[in-house]
Amino acid sequence: MKPLSQEKFICIDVESTGLDLEKDRICEIAAVQFSLDEEFNAFESLINPEVQIPQEVIDIHHITNEMCQNAPKIETFLPQLKTMIHEHVIVGHGISFDIGMLRSAFQRAGLNHNLDQSKVIDTLRLARLYGESPSNSLEVLRRHFNVEEEGAHRAMNDVRVNIQVFKRLIRKFKSVKEILERLKAPILLKNMPLGKYKGRSFNEIPINYLIWASKQDYDLDLSFSIKEAIKKSKSKGGFLRANSPFSGLDF
Repeated sequence: MKPLSQEKFICIDVESTGLDLEKDRICEIAAVQFSLDEEFNAFESLINPEVQIPQEVIDIHHITNEMCQNAPKIETFLPQLKTMIHEHVIVGHGISFDIGMLRSAFQRAGLNHNLDQSKVIDTLRLARLYGESPSNSLEVLRRHFNVEEEGAHRAMNDVRVNIQVFKRLIRKFKSVKEILERLKAPILLKNMPLGKYKGRSFNEIPINYLIWASKQDYDLDLSFSIKEAIKKSKSKGGFLRANSPFSGLDF
């Protein structure tokens, strides 16, 4: 079993015109090949997405349509990115989105890719497993681990921070195989990470809302946590109370 100190990784981050994997496009991409001791290669570029970037998205990453107007198209860099990824372990925060955007770009360009064969480690799920940060956002994790700030919410800045956060989150692991084996199983979350009860303990969320949430298309960890919270509430009589015609009345 290869120790983590001998592994080579690639951290990837994309900024996009939105969150729809089919309709939206990449407008900036950054990638860094690294080991736990050093960086080997880095790449970043603005991308012409060939669609308009909505203002509400510009307000988040501050990449304007004017900035991307004369930038290269993503097809220019896809062969280089495929070579960079090669057999490296892919690392990223909420990395399934970044990989999804890249996969869509490769498909639209009619190019083969090796993304589906790559080993992938999501630092968002590692942060959930770690469980000691007030929030699992990359910025809060940066502050939690006293990682030096890299600047605005842009692709390369996020990659640099992500690498340092990753190194801290894997301290208890000995190998990539060990990390991947642990991440196969769902992780029980302490608090609701989104929606009207964001930040609230699952114990504080009404059973009716949990039942509704259990039918939504959430990720493995959130779906598991919601179902566990429902089981816990039912075992304490919360289900009966929620369905009682006298629920909420004072006597």
